[in-house]
Amino acid sequence: MRWIKPKFFLIGAAVVYLVLVLALPAIAVFYEAFHRGLDPFLTALQDPNFQSAARLTVVITLITLPLNTVFGLCAAWVLARRQFPGRALALSVLDLPFSISPVVAGLMIVLLYGQKGWIGSWFHARDITLIFALPGMVIATIFVTLPFVAREVIPVLEEMGPEQEEAARILGAKDWQIFWRVTLPNIRWGLLYGVLLTNARAMGEFGAVSVVSGSILGETSTLPIFVEQEYKNYQTESAFSAAVVLALLAAVTLVLKEILERKTGHHQS
Repeated sequence: MRWIKPKFFLIGAAVVYLVLVLALPAIAVFYEAFHRGLDPFLTALQDPNFQSAARLTVVITLITLPLNTVFGLCAAWVLARRQFPGRALALSVLDLPFSISPVVAGLMIVLLYGQKGWIGSWFHARDITLIFALPGMVIATIFVTLPFVAREVIPVLEEMGPEQEEAARILGAKDWQIFWRVTLPNIRWGLLYGVLLTNARAMGEFGAVSVVSGSILGETSTLPIFVEQEYKNYQTESAFSAAVVLALLAAVTLVLKEILERKTGHHQS
């Protein structure tokens, strides 16, 4: 009896692992949402609390996305085009949201911006509420999505090099002309990829946002928080219906991610 070749064993183990970790949970979510038909799913989508959570998720994403896109572009350009003391430290700080637990990040934001926090006390004295309100949720989302755009654009800028920008400057182009006509066309696919990842993380973030939001159903509950609350309240159909919406958004993100990866590979080749 021959032993199974190592490569087939590894492939089989990988397939089994993916089925157990990804495929079966996804199938279970869709089954629980639709096993009683389409009507309960549509009814759940008409729930005012669901619609409030969806609107809040979209609002937070629409605020976070442009802010982190602008910051990511600025940070990427400085880190890719300038050599300065502390550059390695700046790169490490930029990656902090990857290494810190989102729950810990949310706690840090509460300690800073809460009523008795280092910064929040100043706002509280002026009747400005940050924590357990939209501003705190936006701050938390900005923090956890901070590195994506910069981390995708930096390698593209480094590979591109400064030669084209310097040539345009020698020919008399101004900084904004150089950016719009030279830099942006070369980094557009990396930038769009970073924006896509930022959007996906912003819409699906749970840990940090749940800490700073207060998780008030219908007020400060985003879609991921809504899923948890409904499941804990034994509203399983509503919970799984919202989970399906998030899963579909994730599927769209994966499709766009694949398209952008192919575009990026084609552009770089």
